[in-house]
Amino acid sequence: MFVQSYRGDSGHRESLFSNDLLIRHFRPEGLRSVGVIVTICLLAVGLPFLATGQSAFSRADSLRGTLSRERSCYDVRFYDLDIRVDPEKKWIGGTNRIHFDVVEESKRLQVDLFPELQITGIKDGQGRKLRFNREGNAVFVDWSSKLKVGEKAIMEIAYQGSPRVAANPPWDGGVSWGSDALGAPWVVVTCQNLGASVWWPNKDHQTEEPDSMRISVTVPPGLINVSNGRLRDTAVQADGWMRYEWFVTNPINNYSVTMNIGRYANFRDWYVGVQGDSLSLDYYVMPEQIDKARAQFLQVQPMLACFEEHFGPYPFYEDGYKLVESPHPGMEHQSAIAYGNHYENGYRGRFGSEEAKWFDFIIIHETAHEWFGNSLTSRDIADMWIHESFGTYMEAVYVECLYGYEAACRYMEGKKQEVLFDRPVVGTYGVQQEGSRDMYPKGALMLHTLRQAVADDKKWWATLRKLAVEHRHDHLDYEALTRFLSMELGADYGPFFRQYLKETALPVLHLRWKGRGETGRLEYRWTANVPRFSLPIRVIVDGEERMLYANDGWKVLSLKKDARPVIVADPKWFVDILYE
Repeated sequence: MFVQSYRGDSGHRESLFSNDLLIRHFRPEGLRSVGVIVTICLLAVGLPFLATGQSAFSRADSLRGTLSRERSCYDVRFYDLDIRVDPEKKWIGGTNRIHFDVVEESKRLQVDLFPELQITGIKDGQGRKLRFNREGNAVFVDWSSKLKVGEKAIMEIAYQGSPRVAANPPWDGGVSWGSDALGAPWVVVTCQNLGASVWWPNKDHQTEEPDSMRISVTVPPGLINVSNGRLRDTAVQADGWMRYEWFVTNPINNYSVTMNIGRYANFRDWYVGVQGDSLSLDYYVMPEQIDKARAQFLQVQPMLACFEEHFGPYPFYEDGYKLVESPHPGMEHQSAIAYGNHYENGYRGRFGSEEAKWFDFIIIHETAHEWFGNSLTSRDIADMWIHESFGTYMEAVYVECLYGYEAACRYMEGKKQEVLFDRPVVGTYGVQQEGSRDMYPKGALMLHTLRQAVADDKKWWATLRKLAVEHRHDHLDYEALTRFLSMELGADYGPFFRQYLKETALPVLHLRWKGRGETGRLEYRWTANVPRFSLPIRVIVDGEERMLYANDGWKVLSLKKDARPVIVADPKWFVDILYE
């Protein structure tokens, strides 16, 4: 997903950084962010991600966000979801057969389903009824005897009801019961962070991905359903409704599972990947938009070539690649990306920089999540920055592939105005709580800064590619990922990551000049919230490039100058400077 940069009432969206919402603060003399105007939003504007305070977490938060014993005791191998969707009644109902392995002896298992949806019964694989009780979204299922380690079992959950309606998709999600330009039903779902259990029963934790999944959705005549993976079968039901069966071969995030119901028309293209494999590119759009889609979706081929070059093969060749038109802006549903950018470049016709005019933001950003988010997934939503920082950085990678390094740097420069500095990028673990929305611009700028500090593009790109390839279809947390990057890049970047991700402020480079006749001393050091912070930084001293290998102790650069030099820090570093 992506940060909501615009808001407004009655469908009208205005820049978040409009004058009535922004107070600009001048820093003490000499203190500035390199290439960034520091922005702090202080007014209550109704955006939850601007809040700086933290409310107490409830038991419901823990049940949602923690891998309790009732969850960790079993491992889901396969979901078989079979539902019927009635757009007129805004109703869904059906079953989910959960195939799982027992990894710890237990009699009680937790699954999750929002209370708007009623469970009409739960059975085991032999058809025997199982007892269950609810606690909010959590459903505890009791077996008559203990499940043994290594046992393979099935739990079938039957349910029905009217699921929560999405208030502001994709950010405030649920099911969207809408209609298209001709008045026909158009039904889609968005549930990242909220949870897939808003519309189907599952073990709703980010680490729980089935090895594969079948998604069968029955819809009224004249409509089709598009879900993840490949379409395996269609069947007309006795009442004339149509059942669409999709199959996902690869592991899939619960929140990436999707349904898209509407008057879709389909056209197909093919992409030959870096390893010579053919990838099907399927596009599902409203019939009246096919000509626009054919033109706009030409961006897909060069994007895939760029991302495969830098991050390895597309992670889901077996399931294909799809863009599916949606009434909301977009979402990274695995192998079936929701696209709602009105066939325009930028974000719905808006641009944060000149370079943003050159590509369709939704296509590029949401596809980036196929590598970071869908393939390599964070273990906890607190580390959602792994998805969004890399996803945002990959926008600049795409610009660099097509338009060159300097264009990519200018694109990243435009991201600096989006940083809020409101709270840390890493959230709170175990309670389904993400960090600051700065995970998008600040996290990407952190990676951009790290690339400059490494100063070895061959090593940089090899490291990112190895990260994506070695951890394909894997889960990582903050510690594992930052440790991997430090090892591969050959330095301890632990303090660097802690400062950018777990603290709110930027590190400050202190500079002071002491002249002595025809020579002088430029003294420099970092101050940061994190001990032992160090980072090389390039500065321009009276027009001459210098690399300062600064840490938290004063260092000296001797210069043959009799006057205080003019020093400009390279804006490719996202830091603060204090020239004393």
